[in-house]
Amino acid sequence: MFDTLTSFLSSIRARDPAPRSRWEILTYPGVWAVGFHRIAHALYRADFFLLARMVNHFSRFLTAIDIHPGAKIGRNLFIDHGFVVIGETSEIGDNVTIYQGATLGGTNPTNGIAGKRHPTIGDNVIISLHAAVLGPIMVGEGSKIGANAVVTKDVPAGATMIGIPAKPVPMLVKEEPAFVPYGTPCSDKFDPVTQKYEILKCEIETLRARLDAYERETRKSGGEAA
Repeated sequence: MFDTLTSFLSSIRARDPAPRSRWEILTYPGVWAVGFHRIAHALYRADFFLLARMVNHFSRFLTAIDIHPGAKIGRNLFIDHGFVVIGETSEIGDNVTIYQGATLGGTNPTNGIAGKRHPTIGDNVIISLHAAVLGPIMVGEGSKIGANAVVTKDVPAGATMIGIPAKPVPMLVKEEPAFVPYGTPCSDKFDPVTQKYEILKCEIETLRARLDAYERETRKSGGEAA
């Protein structure tokens, strides 16, 4: 048990530069919220639904993080700060990072899985601040949900999603670090508006080159005719 706790705290320290020691991480509300959820989930699986809810509400009061007792959570979940909501049928893989204000919300089932209303999050996913992942969708392993994104469709593994509704943006793997804080690339090259300007710039340069070539050919033809 001690080794498991140490591994958990070390995984958080690897994703957060703020703490000066593992034990400082024990003061984090996200750590307490996950700990209380382990208890609530065990009670929920044993059909002690009222007790599970009581633990859930006590945890929410202390941490400002609301994790339904029915949610399934893997190893090393890091909830940075608070005000996070995780719904009943959510499933979260290992080494997932969720920032403040994010929501794993539910809708009516649309994919044929009875009773499944909330998303399934793969391993090593980053969900940034105030992002909303809604419905019984799959968020692929290693993907990143950018700040304020609203995701309503399946996310491919390794994708970076931004916008409302969220859409993937190109990422250069060789320039992408192993962990992107807040899951949101800051370089202008990943901004959709900037990308559109770059595309237009390339098209203009191509047209200009063609026009120059046409003018040279015209002058050459005129000279030969004279």
